[in-house]
Amino acid sequence: MMKPGQIRELSVDEMSARIVELEEERFRLKFRSATETLEDPLRLRVIRRDIARIKTVLLEQKTKQTKAGAVRAGGR
Repeated sequence: MMKPGQIRELSVDEMSARIVELEEERFRLKFRSATETLEDPLRLRVIRRDIARIKTVLLEQKTKQTKAGAVRAGGR
């Protein structure tokens, strides 16, 4: 499980790459869970939540950039 502080230390490219990796792992686990029992079924939940955390931090950063750009441009 990744903590939000750890995620914020990553660059945007690293976060995007991490999302892709986690989504691939999630796909493989979901596919495997349909045919056999998983060793760690909670791993699916952890992956799903990590993806959500990373996407949330990305959105926070985009929002900060947008607000900073609006302030520099003289708007709100």
